[in-house]
Amino acid sequence: MFQPPPSSAIKQHLVHTNALSIQGASSALVPVDLNENTVKAEENVQNEEFLQAQSFMRHSQKLEEELRTLGMKIKQHENNLNHLNTEKSKLDDSILHLQVTVGKSESSSKATIGDMENPLPTNDEEVNKQILHNEKSAAGILCQLKIRHGAKASDLTLTKDVVGIVATLGKVENDNLSRLFSEYLGVETMLAIVCRTYEGVKALESYDKEGCINKNYGLHGLGASIGRALDGRFLVICLESLRPYAGNYVVNDAQRKLDILNPRLPNGDCPAGFLGFAVNMIHVDNSNLFCVTPSGYGLRETLFYNLFSRLQVYKTRAEMIQALPCISEGALSLDGGMVRSCGVYSLGNREDVDVRFARPERSTGLDSHHIEIERELKDVKWKKEKILEELKREQLLLDMTRFNFNKKKTDYLKYLAQSSSDATQLCYFNLMAPSGSDRS
Repeated sequence: MFQPPPSSAIKQHLVHTNALSIQGASSALVPVDLNENTVKAEENVQNEEFLQAQSFMRHSQKLEEELRTLGMKIKQHENNLNHLNTEKSKLDDSILHLQVTVGKSESSSKATIGDMENPLPTNDEEVNKQILHNEKSAAGILCQLKIRHGAKASDLTLTKDVVGIVATLGKVENDNLSRLFSEYLGVETMLAIVCRTYEGVKALESYDKEGCINKNYGLHGLGASIGRALDGRFLVICLESLRPYAGNYVVNDAQRKLDILNPRLPNGDCPAGFLGFAVNMIHVDNSNLFCVTPSGYGLRETLFYNLFSRLQVYKTRAEMIQALPCISEGALSLDGGMVRSCGVYSLGNREDVDVRFARPERSTGLDSHHIEIERELKDVKWKKEKILEELKREQLLLDMTRFNFNKKKTDYLKYLAQSSSDATQLCYFNLMAPSGSDRS
């Protein structure tokens, strides 16, 4: 580091030089300018200042370049971490989806606790029997009409716009889930009649001039004609009036399941025991997956999305309670827990609803499909392990780079401070040194 010499030493050096110059002049008879050496000394000082400035600029530029390089490396590691975390999140969703699929497959292949004591309907015929037990219901009358007239029943003005009864429009692979879903919806909703348009709703009931029900027309007239007088209220759901699901669908899914984001706890993790959304656990016949409504929507994104919304399903009640911070539209657990909505709980024993969803027919290829899903699940878990290893490595590199950057930044600031101090001392020396005019 440059240190300016004391001004007294330089003055003595200048006096000694002038004396030698005078002595030489007397012996050699050569005239000498007394200020020449002073000018040269000032030029040397200026040259030294210039060299010092050049050295400072080169070193500071080198430090700045090193800081810039480290900063770019930090940005690169941060980008890598963001990319890896995104990939990890995708793998987590895939694992959860595959685990739900495997769990449903396993549970559908064996009886769930309580199923043996409460046998449930497993096919459409048994569901129709359950509906017919409600003799004086609108659903019971329609079911009786279908049994008597078969396909011709759909050609009647009264029923041509009717899609069906809620209980017959979906199937559930797991009998325990079927029981839970039926209890959640209630008998009245399970027996609701579903129409495509409001015109179909109007065809089910007519009124006289006084606004009273005309029991000679619509379902009331049909019930009277078959000896099943319709009494009391009944639900009718108009599909074209429902607000459909507006999001995306699961890619390459034959059932066109809704691509709903999985719930996340405040720490970002998916809650333990989460199996999926009820709306995606309903099996819809292929004929009702597309273009059921005039607008081109199917039953899943209209009827079942409005019935279940984002109802979550968990393995146990304890896991469901732990997930309460991320439950906004209700939840169920396989052991009977039920949250109706945020802050509304259903306690007590289960209700034995006598109308439930049927179970879809099991195909011969189900076992091989189950094995394929398990293989895919192992593969995805292996990929996640590799991602976690890369995340650790990138985080370590980022921490090391940040440490080096901060250390280099500290050195750079110290160098600037020291250089500033040296420059101040040099300026002070120049101000204190006598000028050429003073010496003359």
